[in-house]
Amino acid sequence: MIRYDAIKEIMEHITDELVIGNIGFPSKELYKIKDRNKNFYMLGSMGLASSIGLGISLSQNNQKVISLDGDGSILMNLGTLVTIKNQNPHNYILIILDNGAYGSTGNQETYAKNTDILKIVKSMGYNHAYEYEEIDFNKILKKDLKEPVIIRFKIEPGNSKSPVIPISPENIKNRFMEKIN
Repeated sequence: MIRYDAIKEIMEHITDELVIGNIGFPSKELYKIKDRNKNFYMLGSMGLASSIGLGISLSQNNQKVISLDGDGSILMNLGTLVTIKNQNPHNYILIILDNGAYGSTGNQETYAKNTDILKIVKSMGYNHAYEYEEIDFNKILKKDLKEPVIIRFKIEPGNSKSPVIPISPENIKNRFMEKIN
């Protein structure tokens, strides 16, 4: 399964949750699959989708926040995992789409090939760290969370033919902010 299909599967379960899309192709694919005002499309800050999702989850206590991040981005910003754990938001789900590649720049290999990201997450003390195929994602979404959830979705490298998002960064931000205020 490539990232597009993984995002499509995830979005089949999304109803009212806020969704943060990782930079580049993941955001374009999210837009193509299910554009909505409660999606925030990252367009230029590699490694920060998980941090943006954390900030939003802390400010929006009454809504679940889901970040769709990549293995390359997580490896670029491992400190975010420590910060998420210590801030301990009860409404945050981080899904790491692990394709072992920097998809938006040509599918060069990441170090995820030789690094078990989920093992790193578990070593930080996360009580809810899972492989996507071993869980019922819908049950996790419906559950009243007490702490953050980290899910690794192991996928194959590959980009879909998704068009550029036809919304300016300012309008992406504005429509998202209007929806959460």
